[in-house]
Amino acid sequence: MFFQPAIGTGGYPGWLILGRTEARQRETFEKSPTLAQNIEYFRENISKATTAEDLVSDRRLLTVALGAFGLGDEIGKKAFVQRILEGGTEDGRSLANRVSDPRYKKFAEAFDYGNITNGSNILLQDFREDIVARYKSLEFERAVGEVDDDMRLGMNFRREIPEIADPETAETTAWFQIMGQRPLREVLSVALNIPRDVGSLDIDRQAEIFADKAQQLLGDSNPAIFDDPEMVDEVLRRFFLMRQVENGPSAQTPGFAALTLLQSGPIGGESLFNLLTS
Repeated sequence: MFFQPAIGTGGYPGWLILGRTEARQRETFEKSPTLAQNIEYFRENISKATTAEDLVSDRRLLTVALGAFGLGDEIGKKAFVQRILEGGTEDGRSLANRVSDPRYKKFAEAFDYGNITNGSNILLQDFREDIVARYKSLEFERAVGEVDDDMRLGMNFRREIPEIADPETAETTAWFQIMGQRPLREVLSVALNIPRDVGSLDIDRQAEIFADKAQQLLGDSNPAIFDDPEMVDEVLRRFFLMRQVENGPSAQTPGFAALTLLQSGPIGGESLFNLLTS
């Protein structure tokens, strides 16, 4: 079965379509033969991968393992992946703790080959089912991204940002975490209308700019606000509409009035939707 995500013409209207039909589309996607076969193989064989070397040596197992953390494109880097797994996360000097991409740390933590449990997680049914659930979810995002990468960025933001939106995390630290994850940074840079060349500035100054823009446009400078699903929705509305600005809308573009208002400050979701569809 070939899966073709339904997102209309894309943009914010496409995001709304995806939101209304996502559950049904995921159900259809999960019936894809290749996906189902990979999952079945993983469930039946992961218990045999008692070492990191075993895992990376089995391409089908590795496909699911990496895919569950959004690392499917890294499947050719077997030696690197093995080092990540064998180093674990308990030693602050381990490779998983030193690489800039936080997905590797989550990956190494989950399989735990280099930590005290020595990979015994693979024997637990809950672990296997958690990996399968993550794999299905992220593979769906990947399939959507093959049609429209902005949709994949939006889905990633919706899934990942709540983990950073912890009121106990210092505001600047949270901004550093966001800026360190390219997909999250991309969404917020566009939504907050932050120029790309800001990335060349000192990291502390970058955090200040993100905080100032969030205060100006969202009403609060603390990333803890992204713990609120309504604020996440607001950011994603701004992201898709501002992306349309980047692509050069004209006064005849549907939702042009909404796009113009986005430049000046926060706007409620219902009002924005009405403007967009007017």
